Amino acid sequence: MGYPNERKEAVLKKMLPPNPKTIKELAQEEGICEATLYNWRKAARAEGRLLPDGESTPQGWSAVDKFAAVVESAALNEVELSEYCRRRGLYPEQIQHWREACEQANDWDRAQSRRLKNTGKAHQKRIDELERELRHKEKALAETAALLVLPKKAQAIWGATEDA
Repeated sequence: MGYPNERKEAVLKKMLPPNPKTIKELAQEEGICEATLYNWRKAARAEGRLLPDGESTPQGWSAVDKFAAVVESAALNEVELSEYCRRRGLYPEQIQHWREACEQANDWDRAQSRRLKNTGKAHQKRIDELERELRHKEKALAETAALLVLPKKAQAIWGATEDA
């Protein structure tokens, strides 16, 4: 059973901000299987349309949705951006913040690598200190054990000495 394109579009519009409905709500309201609604949303996203996961706030949007919003709004001037944000239930500052995050995403690997390298050096230094301390304690323990065993061996070899 196929649904007309007009019905699909009407249902997909209900998923859009500023007051998006969850798939579960739409399934109950429209009498359409949840799996069908998920497939429609997936197909619309594949076409490049912005369809958040049904969270009422942009903080609940996935990274893909945020990136799509940044791409959609990239060429807009200030007035157009404000109008776009009103339609989507966003603030221009959110778009700017997401844009900056996208710009820094390519440097993330480098920064993470540098951070891991510094952490690795600090850990290796601590390991070296602990190994040095362990060797020192092992030597001290061996010396103490030798001092405790030596009198017993001497007594066994030369016999018991009697102190008068």
